[in-house]
Amino acid sequence: PSAQGMASFPRLSDKTEEILAERLQTYREGEKVGPNSALMIPHARKLTDEDIENIAAYITTTFP
Repeated sequence: PSAQGMASFPRLSDKTEEILAERLQTYREGEKVGPNSALMIPHARKLTDEDIENIAAYITTTFP
């Protein structure tokens, strides 16, 4: 809930908008990045460029 991560879920609160957006774009393209790729790819495939920008902005402003 605070984007601090736990177990195999990465911390997001220390990432920049650019890094988060790049990772979501990579998942959207179906590329495997790490152990959670199988969870992320199906969700990211549905995202538009605007969705990705909004998600990255939300995370970086809500969980500084």
